[in-house]
Amino acid sequence: MKGIILGFTLFVLVGCNSKAQNTTDLNQAGNEQEQNNVQLTGAQLVLELEKLNFFNLTEKEDLKATKAEFEKSYIELNYFGGLMKGESMLFTDNRFYFIDTETLFEVGGLKEYLETVKKTFDKLNLKLIISEEFSHQTEKHWTHKIKLNGKEYIAYDNDFGEYDWGISFVNFIEMLNDQLKLQHSKEQFYPISSGNDGRMVLLTKEQFEFVQANYPNDKEQPKEISVLKKGYGL
Repeated sequence: MKGIILGFTLFVLVGCNSKAQNTTDLNQAGNEQEQNNVQLTGAQLVLELEKLNFFNLTEKEDLKATKAEFEKSYIELNYFGGLMKGESMLFTDNRFYFIDTETLFEVGGLKEYLETVKKTFDKLNLKLIISEEFSHQTEKHWTHKIKLNGKEYIAYDNDFGEYDWGISFVNFIEMLNDQLKLQHSKEQFYPISSGNDGRMVLLTKEQFEFVQANYPNDKEQPKEISVLKKGYGL
C-alpha cells in the first residue's frame, strides 16, 4: 500500500514539474517572440542598415539626408523607401529604381533603363557593356534580345498579351541578376511593384532578410523574383 501511495506521489510531482517546465518554456518562447517583435527606433534602424553596408552606394554629399529620410519614412510611415534626387526619378541611395514597365517594354526603353542601372554597376566596380540589340516584330509576336557583356538575353519573346509589361520586367531583372551573379556580386535586384509604378531595389541576402523582418509584409516590401513570375504565370 505504501508503495502505491509513494508511486502516486512521485507521479503527481513529476506531472507538476513537467507542467511547470512546459509553462516556463512557453513563457520563454513568448518573451523571445515579444523581443523579436519590438520595433526599432529610427536611429537603430539606420544603424543596422549601416552595419549591413546598405549606404555604401550613396554619395557622401547625400549620405546625411538619405539616412534621415530612411529614419523618417520608417518611423512615420513604416515604409521601406529612399530619398529622391530633386525633381528626378532617381534615388540618392543608388539602390532603388523606378521602372515604368510600359516604357521598358516599348522600343528604346530597355536600353534607357540599362544605361540608368549601369551607374550602380560602375559603383560596384562591375561591368555592364550593352550591345547588339535585336528586334523582330510581327502583328502578333515580338522577339527582342540584347547582349550584356557579350552574353545574349531575351528581353521579350512572346505573342502579345495582357502581361507584356510584366514579362519584360521579369526578364529585365533576371538578366541583371544573372550578370551580378556571374561577376560574383552578393547583390541582387528584388522587385517591389510593377506596372507604371514599377520599382525594384538592389540588396544583399542579409539586407533583404533584414527588411523582411523589420518592415510590414505588404505590397511595398521587396519580394523574391519567383513571386513576381508566379503572378504572371511564368
